[in-house]
Amino acid sequence: MDFKQIRYLEKIAADGHKALEIEEYKDLELRFSKGYTSRANSIRLMSDPIEEIDSEVEEKLAYAEAEYAKRGLPTIFKLTDADKTFSDYLESRGYTVNQPTDVMMLTLNGADYLLKVSENVKNMVNSIVSIPGDVNLGTTPEDWFEPYFEFEEMTDKTQQELCKLVHSNVTIDKTYIKILQEGRVVAVASLATEDGYSLLHNVVVDPTFRGQGLGKKLCYTAISASKSQEADYSYLQVIESNEVALNLYKKLGYEKLYTYWYMKKEK
Repeated sequence: MDFKQIRYLEKIAADGHKALEIEEYKDLELRFSKGYTSRANSIRLMSDPIEEIDSEVEEKLAYAEAEYAKRGLPTIFKLTDADKTFSDYLESRGYTVNQPTDVMMLTLNGADYLLKVSENVKNMVNSIVSIPGDVNLGTTPEDWFEPYFEFEEMTDKTQQELCKLVHSNVTIDKTYIKILQEGRVVAVASLATEDGYSLLHNVVVDPTFRGQGLGKKLCYTAISASKSQEADYSYLQVIESNEVALNLYKKLGYEKLYTYWYMKKEK
């Protein structure tokens, strides 16, 4: 995949999970959020892939490491398939690879989408309709965070507040999805949409209700909501080791575009 498209998708994905503090240094974007998620506490490369390690690269790395050390945070780079040379260099400097993650996309318009719907989704849609649960969509997260924290087992109050701050810092269009059974929220997800691209993330089902198809219902609801917002693409990020989620997204017609991972150096 062309590195310029990768850089663009990385930018809008960052807009959908916006760090509390952002600093640009030369061609690096340093993101800080007091340690809440690697996505919001990592460095994004904004220019051409680094093909040669020279004194300028070493100077930028030293600057970044110093900035994260000031905040008591480990230095983390978020790299992609376009950044293999730099990734290898960081590994030689003691950084470790964390959370290889696939970025997948579904085109929502045109013949390709219609073909995928007819071949891959039609039978699934029929089954999804029969899955019990009322769907609730909103542009603000009232009554959304509480079940999200519960399902993710996020009990630390500081982490909860940081999560809320990161969500409130997102300025692009947001949609919060809840599925309820008998008045109880049993599954949640959210969307962040910019420039025709709708990021599906925070997909989580109540552990006691898993295995009922609620993940399918969440995803289909998200796809429908994205189309209603006139998005051209739905995209998502899924950890490579999550085979259940990967298989679900493939059945829905999502295709892998590229992989990203974190290179982390402990403080």
